Amino acid sequence: MRTGNFAWLLVALVFFLLAVPTADQFDAIGRPLTRALTFSTLLGIGVLSLRGAGKLFGLAMFFVVAGIVMNAAATRIAAPLLVLSSFASIAGFLLTAIFYTFKRIATENDVSANRIIGAIVVYLLLGVLWSVIYTMIELSWPNSFAGFEVGSRSQWNSEWLYFSFVTMTTLGFGDIAPVSALARVFTYMQAVFGQFYIAILVAGLVSGYISQRGERNS
Repeated sequence: MRTGNFAWLLVALVFFLLAVPTADQFDAIGRPLTRALTFSTLLGIGVLSLRGAGKLFGLAMFFVVAGIVMNAAATRIAAPLLVLSSFASIAGFLLTAIFYTFKRIATENDVSANRIIGAIVVYLLLGVLWSVIYTMIELSWPNSFAGFEVGSRSQWNSEWLYFSFVTMTTLGFGDIAPVSALARVFTYMQAVFGQFYIAILVAGLVSGYISQRGERNS
């Protein structure tokens, strides 16, 4: 895998976003095991995309190893602190990956296809990160959200991903809603950030890429 190539990370994210709800729908395997396998796959491919990131690579490796170990342990031991720690490790990795990828796409001069893919990766990583944050809020302060199926609010599943991306795209169906003050803060912060990100960065990169190709062809 070439250093700085975000295509594989995009593939891992798409697989992750499809695998989790599919497994929930068909109950193919236990949900804790689904979470452990899909998160481990995402973390493993994600850390390979950060090769050449210097100190950030070491930090990402730490979060990946901790996340995989604690995710595996959480499938066997239903300890709230262990589950919360595993999510904290995953959030740490996601923040590291977002920082490195955003830094790359913001500082490069040429508008390449890989740079656009990087921008898409950051957007999807943000959606996953917010779903993890929402889960951590619910684990720490139960009943911070309303509208979840009975028994599903205390564990991470596709409903958190659904709520995160619905919020970030400002669709706001209203079937799941934040109740506590902290949950509402993170919800409107995600909605605002998601709109500005799409409007400013992604649209600008795509426009620049089209213009750049036109200049080369002419």
